[in-house]
Amino acid sequence: MPAISNFYGIIIKIYFIQSEHNPPHIHAIYGEYMSAISIATGKILEGDLPNKALNLVIEWLELHRNELMKMWETQEFKKLPPLV
Repeated sequence: MPAISNFYGIIIKIYFIQSEHNPPHIHAIYGEYMSAISIATGKILEGDLPNKALNLVIEWLELHRNELMKMWETQEFKKLPPLV
């Protein structure tokens, strides 16, 4: 699973596996926490994250939603800038 961004100790990854295709989502890893988060809604689909980390991921996701959806649809990997 390629890492597409990394900020404040949070690693953002995305799968390009056919069985992983719906709904479009990213994976956020923070220490021992891991979660799948919907690109469209920012809601946790699976797993958990501490609230502070989740809020940072949602903020980052909102900044890059269009790029993430394009990446999901084309399955073309690219790095995205971190949250600063």
